[in-house]
Amino acid sequence: MSELLRADLCVIGGGAGGLSVAAGASQMGARVVLFESGAMGGDCLNHGCVPSKSILAAGRARARQRRDEVFGIRSEPGETDFEAVKAHIRGVIAQIAPHDSVERFEGLGVRVVRERARFVAPDRVRGGSTEVRARRFVIATGSMPAIPPIPGLAEVPYLTNETIFDADRLPEHLLVIGGGPIGIELAQAFRNLGARVTVIEMATILVRDDPELVDLLRTRLRGDGIELVENARVVSAGGREGRVVLQVDEGGGEPRTIEGSHLLVATGRVPSLADLDLDTAGIKATPRGVTVNRSLRSSNRRVYAIGDAAGRWQLTHVAGYEAGVVVRNVLFRLPARVDDSAVPRVTYCDPELASVGLGEAEARARHGRVEVLRWHLAENDRAVAERDTEGCVKVIVTSRGHILGASVLATHAGEMVQLWCLAIQKRVGIGAVAQTILPYPTFGEASKRAAGGFYTPRLFSDRTRRVVRMLARLG
Repeated sequence: MSELLRADLCVIGGGAGGLSVAAGASQMGARVVLFESGAMGGDCLNHGCVPSKSILAAGRARARQRRDEVFGIRSEPGETDFEAVKAHIRGVIAQIAPHDSVERFEGLGVRVVRERARFVAPDRVRGGSTEVRARRFVIATGSMPAIPPIPGLAEVPYLTNETIFDADRLPEHLLVIGGGPIGIELAQAFRNLGARVTVIEMATILVRDDPELVDLLRTRLRGDGIELVENARVVSAGGREGRVVLQVDEGGGEPRTIEGSHLLVATGRVPSLADLDLDTAGIKATPRGVTVNRSLRSSNRRVYAIGDAAGRWQLTHVAGYEAGVVVRNVLFRLPARVDDSAVPRVTYCDPELASVGLGEAEARARHGRVEVLRWHLAENDRAVAERDTEGCVKVIVTSRGHILGASVLATHAGEMVQLWCLAIQKRVGIGAVAQTILPYPTFGEASKRAAGGFYTPRLFSDRTRRVVRMLARLG
């Protein structure tokens, strides 16, 4: 017996974006059905943001012990109890999980169907014995690890961000294919926990971030003992459980052999769109995701796509933002459109690397002459007091003080970049940041000092001196 449900909105996918849409729409009075066959909370809660930040915190705690002597405290880091680390990760997930649970969403009035959905018509989906006809649909199915076509890789026991947190033991030597945010975060986390780590990257690490700040971070990672093999291609993989062998072409003759105990594949992610039968509903898609317009509407006017499924930004906070755009379009029929001018990105290594807006190269390509403002943490009193002076605030502005972008390398970069997100989104000029009163001493002062650098050559110039002397003669 099949069940036919009618709804105002049907959401496919119970990750960050889908849950935000479902919760918001239901609390505003819409009839909402949510399909999710896997774990509620999606990748972010179960395999991504939450567990990765949890293991990074564990790694930082152990690494901090090695730095205690600079404060006059002598302590030696003990052995890592990896089972206890995994219990810590599970505990964090368990503490957050109720917020994303079936029970909570049913309490909000959402009908949750624990099945995988597929389109059976332009206005209908089916999952198991449940069929839903809705006015509007939202595809929020997220993404999954992209596995590169490396010869032999399929026969090698490898890990991804979805499985590494369940590894049987702390790797003796972790090989990481991919130097993007996921690869770098997990590389440093496992290095801090005591593993040897080698990262192999086809280009350069964190290639989308500011090269100047990446270079500072590269020095730190190598100082931590991480081997970075950049501009290199893995040409084959082999081995068995406990012994992985990679052949790596570094462009200088015969491939180099690199051996390790475990292999992590962190070469990006691809949208999870299989088995949705998008063609049945007339929904166009590419390997990057569902094709959407600025309102996040697909080629089927009834269907929207958000988050990783839409192939725009693979970031949890963007999925949440896009959920709000869809709710305004669907429930209130407002002409809401996405604005990507102030989307922040953070790689949560130590120090963190955060950015928003245009990078220096892109800003010069678009605007020609720009000014680059910098303030190094070595000149920040709070950073000096905490012996945490690795990093820099870098801001790109026009000659008139219009803020185009900002990048921050600092322990608290994810927090520090938020000021620049607001400034860019609200089109606040550099003067407003420079004149903001901030508490002393804080890391955030580095942003204010960088902004003040815009006025330094203008204020302390020969022209200013002449004006001051002239005014002094007037009494």
